[in-house]
Amino acid sequence: MGDVCVTHGQRMGSGSDLERAWQRIRTNLRESAGARLFDQWLKPVELVADDDTDSVRLALPSQFMADWVRGHYADRLLLEFRAMVPSVRSVSIETRLPGAQPIVLTAEPAVAVPVQPPLPRPQLDERLCFERFVAAPSNRVALNAARALAEPGTPRFSPLFIHSSTGLGKTHLMHAIGHAFLEEQPDASVLFMSAERFMFDFVSALRSRDTFAFKARLRAADLLMIDDLQFIAGKDSTQEEFFHTINEIMGAGKRLVISADRCPQALDGVDPRILSRLGVGLIADIKAPDLALRRAILDRKLGDVQAEVPLDVLDLLAGRITGSIRELEGALNRIAAYAQLTGEAIDLDFAVATLGDSLRGSQRRVTIDEIQKLVSQHFELKPLDLVSARRARAVARPRQIAMYLAKRLTTRSLPEIGRKFGGRDHSTVIHAVRKVEQLRDSDREIDNAVRVLLRELEG
Repeated sequence: MGDVCVTHGQRMGSGSDLERAWQRIRTNLRESAGARLFDQWLKPVELVADDDTDSVRLALPSQFMADWVRGHYADRLLLEFRAMVPSVRSVSIETRLPGAQPIVLTAEPAVAVPVQPPLPRPQLDERLCFERFVAAPSNRVALNAARALAEPGTPRFSPLFIHSSTGLGKTHLMHAIGHAFLEEQPDASVLFMSAERFMFDFVSALRSRDTFAFKARLRAADLLMIDDLQFIAGKDSTQEEFFHTINEIMGAGKRLVISADRCPQALDGVDPRILSRLGVGLIADIKAPDLALRRAILDRKLGDVQAEVPLDVLDLLAGRITGSIRELEGALNRIAAYAQLTGEAIDLDFAVATLGDSLRGSQRRVTIDEIQKLVSQHFELKPLDLVSARRARAVARPRQIAMYLAKRLTTRSLPEIGRKFGGRDHSTVIHAVRKVEQLRDSDREIDNAVRVLLRELEG
């Protein structure tokens, strides 16, 4: 039993539960009190064998030590035992002197301690479920791993570590795991919190000298999910508690999900012991969404905004906002909200005017010269043809497409665009833009050509 001493005498029947609880409690005390205090005052405490599991008897070698432990740890010891063995009603601390009768000091707290309540239902967003997560090659491994972890029965792996840049779907998957797990096991205890919240609650527990309740709450979870692990980097005391928490969860065969903005090996300032423990599970990343995924996400989101959004506006958002799904969805929400507030119809001009800097900030700087060069190559023309006076359809249509792209991809004014195409009037540019918009709705070949050119220009 290691350094846990059970005095000889009657063997415990169901008291073996107390022995196991005592081993766990000693570990908790060693972690919270520190090695020096534990070795001096708490390590000498012995569990006295007894058939009565309603009352726990602890013994120390001197009256002075018994008084000190009772004064500082009586309530804590009762809380610890009752959390692990609910039948326990009292803890007594005795003095063991050779040939002397034990002096019993009952460790009942001043007020009754309620039985530890079950964890409250986690604050999960109903919209963030597996059914609303758009799958693609960039996120498929993480999605499949999340589904597997939420399945009933013994988990195939734990922990699951999901990493990606901000706004790519990590938190969505964690909420989805929680929903799916609770759907299969409604009585399960699920806890979802950010790493910042973990740190805040732990520091609060330290200040109030009530770390036991904090530890008990986390370690009672059947599924524990911690978001944005990178925020505890460099916080040594928080990391120490985090390490022991994940050890408890994993040792009990429970489910653990961790997310961060980078892979474990790149988490500078995080305890190597934590990284080692995380490495025994499954590590899955989510890559930046490609154009097809961004467009599919907007199609899925469109049902939530209750607004008529033209296809070319959706294409504009998917093409310009490339870094974050959260930013992409936010842009669509903003356009829909402004349209409802102003009563205006949504079109390209409205989208550009509404989003302004959001589009320009995420846009790769495309020049009209680049557009003319690429359009000429695509339609097998010379760049000079686009600025010439030729009106043959084989030249005029590519010229109109180039003007449309210049209006969409650059911040140049209509007169500036006209001047770059052989000194044409701004009304000619307006006509070209409208004509291409119409053709994209009716001519699949034109629409495909524009999509290819957009993809190449937006890179």
